[in-house]
Amino acid sequence: MTRLSLFTLLLLLALSLIRPEFGDRWFTAVERFAARFAARKRIAILTTVVPPIVARLALLPLFGVPVPGVHDEFSYLLAADTFAHGRLTSPPHPMSLFLETFHVLQYPTYMSIFPPAQGGMLALGQILGQPWIGVLLSMALMCATVTWMLQGWFTPGWALLGGLIVPLRFGLATYWVNSYWGGALAAAGGALVIGALPRIIHHYRLRDSILLGIGASLLANSRPLEGFIFCLPVAIALALWLLSKTSPPFRITGPRVLLPVLVPLVLTLLFTGYYNWRITRNALVLPHALFLRQQCNCPVFAWQKPDPPLHYTNPQFDYYYNVLIRDLYIPTWAGWKSRTTHFLLNVWQMFLGGILSVSFIMLFRVIRDRRMRFLWLQFCLSIAGLLAVVYLEPHYAAPLVATVFALWVQSMRHLRHAKLFGRPVGIGLSRAIVLAFLFNLAFFFVGLRNVPKNPDFWSLHRARFVKQLDETPGAHLVIVRYQPDHYVHHEWVYNAADIDHSKIVWAREIPGRDVRPLLNYFHDRKVWLVEADTSPPRLLPYTGQ
Repeated sequence: MTRLSLFTLLLLLALSLIRPEFGDRWFTAVERFAARFAARKRIAILTTVVPPIVARLALLPLFGVPVPGVHDEFSYLLAADTFAHGRLTSPPHPMSLFLETFHVLQYPTYMSIFPPAQGGMLALGQILGQPWIGVLLSMALMCATVTWMLQGWFTPGWALLGGLIVPLRFGLATYWVNSYWGGALAAAGGALVIGALPRIIHHYRLRDSILLGIGASLLANSRPLEGFIFCLPVAIALALWLLSKTSPPFRITGPRVLLPVLVPLVLTLLFTGYYNWRITRNALVLPHALFLRQQCNCPVFAWQKPDPPLHYTNPQFDYYYNVLIRDLYIPTWAGWKSRTTHFLLNVWQMFLGGILSVSFIMLFRVIRDRRMRFLWLQFCLSIAGLLAVVYLEPHYAAPLVATVFALWVQSMRHLRHAKLFGRPVGIGLSRAIVLAFLFNLAFFFVGLRNVPKNPDFWSLHRARFVKQLDETPGAHLVIVRYQPDHYVHHEWVYNAADIDHSKIVWAREIPGRDVRPLLNYFHDRKVWLVEADTSPPRLLPYTGQ
């Protein structure tokens, strides 16, 4: 939070405490109009989807179309290219020693290690013209499903408020929309699951049961571990309801609840087994699990002991897996506490930040609220499951987006009715939080106009070299040379799905390894050398030196 936004927040909070009725005439008019508008639920959902996407497109002069720069992004883009060519994986390449890279399996097949949902959405974008279109579509899906979820738990007006905050929070400036890393699809899956539950219990409609099954399937193909933990309390709650006296007879719940929930899950299980078999040659082994055995050999959970380090021909792999990754695993209470604190702060900053968190001064009432106990329990269980994992990023918590904002909306509802010494200060405080959030967003984008862009960032150089080679006749082999102190997160060697028919093939120069087999294999290509660690990086004709 900047000083200006903090000052604005404090000023509005002070005004709301001193004069809680300030602007009541205008605020009431706006709130009544919003309530009438929110009653048209389908139109309200579109309102939380279309304007944010249009706004992000309007910000292209500031942000532009994202250029991949993270290991995971290139891996997801490989999956997208593979799917877009109508395949689930590709055969291993004879020159894989020189082509190997991070988060990509080379054997028994050549494919991304990650679950297929994000790659599938990027593939849709690629077919439509640009993988980033898939990112925008996934963000639109997240906004729509979160609003739909909130409509199942709250009155339309409060659901609209939460539904508008979500795209403003995630859909403009976060890496969920400004990269290919993902997050939105898992959030949409979580919203479908948690939004369908109360609808099933109150109405037991076929549509809601199908949506719950689809949501769980989406989680299984985007964040499998986190999705399983997220769905566990939902499954227990649904089972208890089905076995209770308040549940309709099985002749109703069977075809309307159980069957439509189970069918998508069974289909997902069959697809996952087939997907695993095609990539790892074992239906029970996920690509990520095989990758951990082959390359990482490090613990996933905090209670596991690290295995002996592996030997890597590639010096960048050796440093990344045997130094950087192992440094994250500190088998002590202090190490776990440090990882946990860092992760929770990052998630809090991304999901809510300082301004929206003010409403949680009413958290004690939310916890005591019987209607919210299930969401609170699910939140705590999911966070506990996340904190058991050694390696954490904010998008790992994506399934919890709908849960967090449901708890936030309930906090705002309690805050609106709060009184201090008999004075209705809560209504002013709730309005101040929303206003301060909007002001902070405006300050942020105004400030971006004065932030100089960094034209020397390595991924922009890589993108420029790709464009230059795309415009150069013929096919190309680019050999990347790293210095011994190379920063391993700046990885240049990533390739498309069909390597031999790609216009550009990226390979690495390996100290002590003869490069002639690589040159002989790609003998019909013009060979280039990238000196990745010069400033700026250079693209030169390869001379063999």
